Amino acid sequence: MGRFDYATQQGQLQIHKDADMYRRDGLINRESQRGVLLLEALLALLIFSIGILSIVGMQGVAVSQSTDAKYRVDASLLANELIGQMWVGNRTTLQADFSTGGTAYSAWLPQVQATLPGAQANPPVVVVDANSVATIDIWWQAPSSDPNAAPHHFRSVAQIRW
Repeated sequence: MGRFDYATQQGQLQIHKDADMYRRDGLINRESQRGVLLLEALLALLIFSIGILSIVGMQGVAVSQSTDAKYRVDASLLANELIGQMWVGNRTTLQADFSTGGTAYSAWLPQVQATLPGAQANPPVVVVDANSVATIDIWWQAPSSDPNAAPHHFRSVAQIRW
């Protein structure tokens, strides 16, 4: 099947095809096409399976990214809440109350630890300098991430003026 005979006739090359491959009207016989439909179906199934696996992989990445975004928004809201308390707090005791270890910080810390995973192992750090510039650093570790990986970090800097 598929054998070609070459013959020259008056200086021209002519190709004679096997009679079992082509009919007289030029169409291909059924015997030469046996199994092609099965091969096409298997190839289509392979392409479809690769597409489905790609979609599943993208869905997993999307869930991971949205979870990370939620924790980042939570950290931002917690930092903004503490900054809001600083704005309405006592100006003379701002450093003592809101810096790490202060009374307002100690009241705010359990809310951070309840909201963000891994905040117990990586407590937030709040620094208020003499110019009333507050720097809030918050860390968290997503439950699905590698425990040895560096924690995620959010920093907010605000100047408290009255």
